[in-house]
Amino acid sequence: MDQQKIRNFCIIAHIDHGKSTLADRLLQATGTIADRDMREQVLDTMDLEREKGVTIKASAVRMTYAAADGQTYELNLIDTPGHVDFAYEVSRALQACEGAVLVVDASQGVEAQTLANLYLAMDNDLEIIPVINKIDLITAQPDSVAQEIEEILGVPAESVLRVSAKAGTNVPAVLEAVVHQVPPPRGQRNQPLRALIFDSHYDVYKGVIAYVRMVDGSMETGQVLRLMSTGLPVDQLEIGVFGPAMRPTGRLESGEVGYVATGLKTVGDCRVGDTFTRNDDPADAPLPGYRPMKPMVFASAFPSDAADYTNLREALAKLQLNDASLTFELESSQALGYGFRCGFLGLFHMEIIQERLEREYDLDVIFTAPSVEYEVTLTDGSDILIDNPVELPEETKIKEIREPWVQIDVYTPTEFIGVVMDLVTRKRGEFKNQEYLDIRRVMLSYSIPLVEILTEFYNDLKARTRGYASLDYHLEAYRPADMVRLDVLVNKDAVDALSMIVHRDQIYTKGQRLVSKLKDAIPRQQFDVPIQAAVGSKVVSRANVKAVRKDVLAKCYGGDISRKRKLLEKQKAGKKRMKMIGSVEIPQEAFMTILKLEEE
Repeated sequence: MDQQKIRNFCIIAHIDHGKSTLADRLLQATGTIADRDMREQVLDTMDLEREKGVTIKASAVRMTYAAADGQTYELNLIDTPGHVDFAYEVSRALQACEGAVLVVDASQGVEAQTLANLYLAMDNDLEIIPVINKIDLITAQPDSVAQEIEEILGVPAESVLRVSAKAGTNVPAVLEAVVHQVPPPRGQRNQPLRALIFDSHYDVYKGVIAYVRMVDGSMETGQVLRLMSTGLPVDQLEIGVFGPAMRPTGRLESGEVGYVATGLKTVGDCRVGDTFTRNDDPADAPLPGYRPMKPMVFASAFPSDAADYTNLREALAKLQLNDASLTFELESSQALGYGFRCGFLGLFHMEIIQERLEREYDLDVIFTAPSVEYEVTLTDGSDILIDNPVELPEETKIKEIREPWVQIDVYTPTEFIGVVMDLVTRKRGEFKNQEYLDIRRVMLSYSIPLVEILTEFYNDLKARTRGYASLDYHLEAYRPADMVRLDVLVNKDAVDALSMIVHRDQIYTKGQRLVSKLKDAIPRQQFDVPIQAAVGSKVVSRANVKAVRKDVLAKCYGGDISRKRKLLEKQKAGKKRMKMIGSVEIPQEAFMTILKLEEE
């Protein structure tokens, strides 16, 4: 195909604004998929994607479109993930395009992820085509949303396209806008090969399938390629395009989007953002923007049944084949036995992995409280990274601890400014900026420790703002903090899986709430069970699970008091002996309480 007739574009939107539905209508309008083969969210292949209404895995499809000017164009649509945890994948997908269709819900307006992805698109110098979706809803306000878009983009409100992806209203106008507004690729076909990897997945027969955007040069089946970040040679097995199923073509040229079957056995060898070049005629420099994926959130996963340990290891290995950002390593716990310490891009990523383990592999898994990675400087001058509370050295050996801070942008109606500020301030947040988007909506920017937004922060934000607020965040810097390890002792034995790293100002409040919740979660025994929260040797909170009582005097209908005292002393001695040799089995619910320590 002539490069001037190629258009590469993506669709960006906030969660549940209709991005996948619009992609469905574009596929139908271009005849890429026959009506009999059509289903909802055709590019979302996972059940979880359909249920949660968010794209988790990027995908691509080539469409052929006969435009109104009589010319036939090749349109390459790259469908991007829709959550802040996958922002890096979104940035690589945007780099593979020249244009972006910005979809905004006619009833909800511009939200956090809308602006976050919009700014990413603008940083990549993409042509932006704003589209207002869901105009058929009763609550739709297309005029006010168009005015919002005009204030942000400078595009006249009357020129913003208004569509209903569900009903198919005005969808051809989107295709015409893509053809006439998105510029053609600018690559050089006579230059050495450079192809951007914007996603990948694992195939049991063909190895790693790399999704590529050809920037310069061309590639053919049989050529030996090279990954420029690692220098790894690749004997590719197959080259083709997505239609949306993989279709071998044997050749890709600059400007086109397609796939390369590499035969590699791990996705980690073929990283998102890396550059393919020819092994015998390499390019001088890779494409800019590549960085290794770095986990932000860490948690331990243990099988509920110790016999499932091998199954859990195999399940994590299979998930890692399709998700290079998932990391795991062996870990053991006195309370939970053998398991794995896992690294995730964010809480949503962790939730997805947890659900896939349960659904696809039928495993019952206990996840410990999520933690972040701390930088620790020891008294001997050395620096270490800690992502597990158990690994934190003694206080006497620590010179300084630094925790990750993020910048959060909260988009909310003006009536909720007070409750949002109160929530963030309680979480050690620092106010940075306040910007009014219009007379009804405001953007509040804060710096806040990453650990403070890990568990209940998003739910609290939604509850306080009746669901209207939205949130975006990105890593800012590491800052020194007075952090300590809060240990939990059950029956005077430390339970390592319940340990957490907290700020010193919070040890009493968090310790008291944790002990109170564990008291309700741990079943009563034949003896009193003390539950303690401690920092080092200092106990900061304590509660007792009372013993199950048996009325040993029930058979005494009278007689001397010494007879009753003898029975009570015998019971007391039995309880004391049982406490010395008895062990307390901690139920799974106890480990879940640590995830819900936020104030009601």
